[in-house]
Amino acid sequence: MATGKLIIFSAPSGSGKSTIINYLLTQNLNLSFSISATSRPPRGEERHGVEYFFLSPEEFKQRIANDEFLEYEEVYENRFYGTLKAQVEKQLEAGQNVVFDVDVVGGCNIKKYYGDRALSVFIQPPSVEELRKRLTGRGTDAPKVIESRVAKAEFELGFADKFDTVIVNDDLEKAKAEALKVIQDFIKK
Repeated sequence: MATGKLIIFSAPSGSGKSTIINYLLTQNLNLSFSISATSRPPRGEERHGVEYFFLSPEEFKQRIANDEFLEYEEVYENRFYGTLKAQVEKQLEAGQNVVFDVDVVGGCNIKKYYGDRALSVFIQPPSVEELRKRLTGRGTDAPKVIESRVAKAEFELGFADKFDTVIVNDDLEKAKAEALKVIQDFIKK
């Protein structure tokens, strides 16, 4: 059985990344999400090993010390998120094409670790102004939160050239089609 491939998506908040990934998951590409680990408690119906691997902050720190993560981030004190190497290997050995939805630094780290076995895709908004408009249009964030997301996006846009391919999402249907073609070509290799 062929081992799977790795597809990494990174993008500033509001660039349409989740919409594009959700579309690709319906396209018969044998894609499955990498299951991340977190130190936060489960919410609602979330189950260990399904949505996340739930670890205590101590367990998480121990696994960091053991070098068990491809990438991880401490979002705030003792609240960690990360990708376990062993879980990714298990999914690859099962022949799945593993999809990562990670920040730009995590995306660069995974790409560095896997090299040519991974395709890194950066979804770029047409402009920072358009991004601000989309985030405002969502109506979910206070103006101060939107401005901090825009500032973070400006920082993240500086990483675009470190990715294998950049898809500018100024037209969602076009961006979906472009992403589909890039992923199909990569999987066929």
